[in-house]
Amino acid sequence: MENEKENHRKPEGFIQERLFVLPEYQIRELGECELTASLFVSDMGYFPHAQYHFRERPDGCDSHIFIYCAVGEGWVQFDSEGPIPVKEHQLLVIPAGVPHRYGASTTDPWSIYWFHLKGGHALALITMYGLDQGPLALPISSAGRFIEWFDPVYDMLIDKTYNLGTHVHISQTMRHLLSSIGIGAGQSSQDKKRERYLEQAIQFMNEHLTDPIKLTDLAKHAGLSKQHLIHLFNQETGVPPIEYFLRMKMQRAGQYLDLTDLSIKEISGAVGIADPYYFSRLFKKMIGYSPSQYRSIPKG
Repeated sequence: MENEKENHRKPEGFIQERLFVLPEYQIRELGECELTASLFVSDMGYFPHAQYHFRERPDGCDSHIFIYCAVGEGWVQFDSEGPIPVKEHQLLVIPAGVPHRYGASTTDPWSIYWFHLKGGHALALITMYGLDQGPLALPISSAGRFIEWFDPVYDMLIDKTYNLGTHVHISQTMRHLLSSIGIGAGQSSQDKKRERYLEQAIQFMNEHLTDPIKLTDLAKHAGLSKQHLIHLFNQETGVPPIEYFLRMKMQRAGQYLDLTDLSIKEISGAVGIADPYYFSRLFKKMIGYSPSQYRSIPKG
């Protein structure tokens, strides 16, 4: 696919490139600071139209590498496997310690935004969201968020390299960026289908909090069998659908207790439970307090 990569290397930088690398002593300091040790940016840059761009690390990198291909194409290769194409609007994540090589396509060289992350939480976030499962296509919203994030963070690092507060802020921003990307990036069509089913079922519950509903009705509205619906809720929420519905009722009841002067009996009826004694037992079981105890607890 990219045999010519062996014969071409980019000796120097790229026109209009942006590049930031933390000095080693500061990497050590951030790795020892309580507020940055778990996650911080050590390197970042932007390489536009990066013709002949190539990197090879037989022993892997000591940080986690993130590469977003904004325009053009590139490739990545792990160990003895064949090269994998990296296309426009795809995110490539290479965990620390993984041997690899990558580079730009010779016919349509990529423009890439990239950064390196250090800290134990970096790998935890990568693993949680499956960001290392090959190049991931980013939705337009995630891609836009990535680029919007890059410029101000890069400028802060260049202007205030030695300011600890800057690195703390960037660390927190990075957590939000990765979780936002992770939620939208790795979803297959099957994942999105399950999410739609779940949203339909929960919306039906919200619209019928004042009613008792049957599992049959809920499954019919969601367009699933009862068994499939139970499996979906157990997998995504950890509880079966009717228990989830009861928890929603108790949450609404808690709002009534906090914000109104309605009696326990009136609140019980407002969440579709005719027997106030059963309601009180259920509320205490799920919330940990009786309704009257909960109402007496100062909030805010």
